[in-house]
Amino acid sequence: MSSEQTIARTGREHWWRFARHAAEMAVSMVVGMVALEPVWSSAWPGLADNATAHVLVMATNMSLGMGLWMRIRRHGWVGIAGMSAAMYAPFVVLLPFHWAGALSGMALMTAGHVLMVPAMLVVMWRRRHEYGC
Repeated sequence: MSSEQTIARTGREHWWRFARHAAEMAVSMVVGMVALEPVWSSAWPGLADNATAHVLVMATNMSLGMGLWMRIRRHGWVGIAGMSAAMYAPFVVLLPFHWAGALSGMALMTAGHVLMVPAMLVVMWRRRHEYGC
């Protein structure tokens, strides 16, 4: 195998690990939401009626699921904190628009979740050495 082929193969392997980590984070976030939602629903009746609290609780659920999986995969606390911040950052940016009446609760929820993906990818890219690139 030539050195160029080796470099290309190594590059593909690095990107595969990066993509696999992104997929693992998405799955662990969904697991966190599904597993913890019933806890919050019973502990806080009417939570879904308060959009601000609801999106922050959901970001917490996703962060807990993701953080647990990252610890299992032996990631450090700095990486976990960065990925968790990516869950909250879109809502921190969007909440003032919701409070001002420019975004409905559903629009806040949808836009926040959509913006989480690029926020996570930015955090992962900044720490790509940890995720395989």
